[in-house]
Amino acid sequence: MASNHKTYFYYLLGEDNNTWVVKESETPFEEYKEESLVKEEDKKALEEYMEHPYKPKKSEEPTTLQKTKDGKEIIISVKGLTKDYGKGRGIFDISFDVYKGSVFGYCGTNGSGKTTTLRNIMGFIKPDKGTVTVKGLDSWKYASEIKKYIGYLPGEIAFPQVENGTQFLKIQAESIGLTDMSKAESYINALQLDPTANMRRMSKGMKQKTALVAAFMHSPEIIILDEPTTGLDPLMRDVFVHMIKVEKARGATIIMSNHMFDELEETCDYVGFIKDGHLIDVVNMEELRNLPYRDYKIVFEHKEDYENLDLRNVNVLSKDDYEHSILVRVDLKDTNKLITNLNKYPIKSVTEKKHTLEEFFVKDIGGEE
Repeated sequence: MASNHKTYFYYLLGEDNNTWVVKESETPFEEYKEESLVKEEDKKALEEYMEHPYKPKKSEEPTTLQKTKDGKEIIISVKGLTKDYGKGRGIFDISFDVYKGSVFGYCGTNGSGKTTTLRNIMGFIKPDKGTVTVKGLDSWKYASEIKKYIGYLPGEIAFPQVENGTQFLKIQAESIGLTDMSKAESYINALQLDPTANMRRMSKGMKQKTALVAAFMHSPEIIILDEPTTGLDPLMRDVFVHMIKVEKARGATIIMSNHMFDELEETCDYVGFIKDGHLIDVVNMEELRNLPYRDYKIVFEHKEDYENLDLRNVNVLSKDDYEHSILVRVDLKDTNKLITNLNKYPIKSVTEKKHTLEEFFVKDIGGEE
């Protein structure tokens, strides 16, 4: 049964006097998944980008970056961003800032809106409401201009019709005016990539590595990555983490969607949680790593000691009568008092319970796996 709901689709058709020609159309649809809808909407734009990462148009110089009260420069600003596909699908009133030189992680379940947000930042999608600015430029109005500052890895890679990875990387380099391929070769070696392999026969992992090299090889000021470690084995994920750290040390600003909590914890300065198109929380990883308290699980040798423990200066989170154990939270300044108190008792073990990003995610998202 046909639906009365309609959505708008925008297609980049080519250039006319160095200006992008955009066609707008309405298409009725019935049931869909967010990813398939977005793919139809910006398929042409993505294909154009993979063939020609940057095509100059009327030049527009970036404005002076806004600064926060503590002096951080805002290089990407998302304000009230909404793209409504109907039936509760899309993204709604998303707002966050990405600071220059930082790594911003974007975490959520499948279909939560991560890819839609990133494609709005890239200027592939026109928002229904709100704005996205990159270096002070509106990402939709100056989509072609901002791309010269960005290295991009799409979630669904659409390679042009080329024979192998070497040819693809050569085309990418020529498109952005890159003549020094030493960095590309370095990352090719690190990722154990054979770029001479036939592109049509490449595995998902090999294609992912090729696209990663293309995104990093020209040392862009901004790197945007959509699920960058999809298809990579654990060893290559370690290499990827190292690549992120190297690029951050260089001064690059990185924003990436990722569902691997350990990778986010190891690389990010901030992590945003998104659920059903709504931004739930943004976690400051420095604060997470340096909480003003610690949680300890204490297991006692004897039941009577477990029952008679002096619990002043601690907050009891849980108790296990069978194991004779308690989980307590203590302020850092009171840690020595706890240790002194525990010295009075025969103790089987004391284990610190580390707080993880996954724990915060489950709490914020509402208990979903």
